[in-house]
Amino acid sequence: MHKPPMSPDLLLSLADRIGVFVFAISGGVLAVRKQMDFLGVIVLAFLPAIGGGTLRDIILDEPVFWLNDTVTLLLAVAGGLAAFFFYRFVSRFRALRWPDAVGMSLFAVSGAAKAMALGHGFLVVLIMGAMTASAGGLIRDVVANEEPLVLKDGELYATCALAGSLVYFGAASLGLGETIAFAAGMTTAFMLRAGAILFGLSLPRAKG
Repeated sequence: MHKPPMSPDLLLSLADRIGVFVFAISGGVLAVRKQMDFLGVIVLAFLPAIGGGTLRDIILDEPVFWLNDTVTLLLAVAGGLAAFFFYRFVSRFRALRWPDAVGMSLFAVSGAAKAMALGHGFLVVLIMGAMTASAGGLIRDVVANEEPLVLKDGELYATCALAGSLVYFGAASLGLGETIAFAAGMTTAFMLRAGAILFGLSLPRAKG
């Protein structure tokens, strides 16, 4: 019996959930490295998983997304638990960079889409996209007393989120349709991040 294909909304929801879980693991792994207790691991897992979206919604004066989304909270807890109990495994599993790239790409475009839907202009759309994708990791590093990875990483990260948001804005402004704009923005962000992972692409660094 032929099964109908997954709808775009279902695919995006699945990618969103994967992103939340993987981002939560990244926070949990850092907490374990810092020798935090169980509660500290869970708290630090929440920051990258929901921090960017929370900050975005507060700035945009919108209801915070996870207040009515229990699944997101459960996945953030699950990511923290995975890091706490299986640290030796997940800390060595570099393939997590790929689902992380998917999550970053989706969060960037979803943040940009939310800002644009509220009628904001070009710069706000780009900022909200980058913030949704990377602000949670920035908060995580500050709380853990680490130099923010998003500002010093040798590979492109926040730049990928900005590029994806830019492409989404351009496609949506040209009237190409929400699905096409979303797919174009996600693809741009993901391909740039893939290039950074595979080939070490980076921006020029300041010289003292």
